[in-house]
Amino acid sequence: MALTELLRTLDLKITPQDILLLERLVDELLRWNRRRNLTAITDRNEVLEKHLVDSLTLLPFARQATRFLDIGSGAGFPSLPLKITCPDLEVVSVDAVGKKIDFQRHIIRRLRLEGITTLHERVEDLEKQQTYRASFDLVTARALCPLGELVVLAESFLTPGGRLIAMKGPEGYDELSEQHDFLRQEGWTATLHSLNLPLSGAERCLVELTRCQDKFTH
Repeated sequence: MALTELLRTLDLKITPQDILLLERLVDELLRWNRRRNLTAITDRNEVLEKHLVDSLTLLPFARQATRFLDIGSGAGFPSLPLKITCPDLEVVSVDAVGKKIDFQRHIIRRLRLEGITTLHERVEDLEKQQTYRASFDLVTARALCPLGELVVLAESFLTPGGRLIAMKGPEGYDELSEQHDFLRQEGWTATLHSLNLPLSGAERCLVELTRCQDKFTH
């Protein structure tokens, strides 16, 4: 199934030019993956669905944001697809694995993307840099760590009123239930968005977290 059709099943609309750039991103990922082992997914259709389409489920949130942090971005998902489809969005992508950041930088040069910064470092070290604290209105992590850990890891990067989106599989339901009391005590409001990917039917949960502004102490 073509990428346009896959996106249409989730009511996600992007321009033909963006489709071309995203296809080039997939081509480069598959080419690099043969030498650098960037992802365990090697089938093109699976890459389209489980990397591109999965990343673009964040598109409605990204279109409302101005500065976006992707924690543990791997080979650049969702940061690269969101930068391609939201060119005015300022993106910071951080990952501790050098070869994955190398690939992201290759794509940025190849597609001539602007307004995206890639950082080869641990997010715990990034937190120590004042430049990045309390400066993002959208923060996300894709299947990085349990929800409670992610909240602690990400909260210092959010602006007051900013949104943290945890990209999860079906485990998102249980993690949100387990963390309910902690989140409420810390002033977080949670909204769960569930969907199924169009080819495999794989279940995805986007756990959207916002925090009461009087809880921010940055």
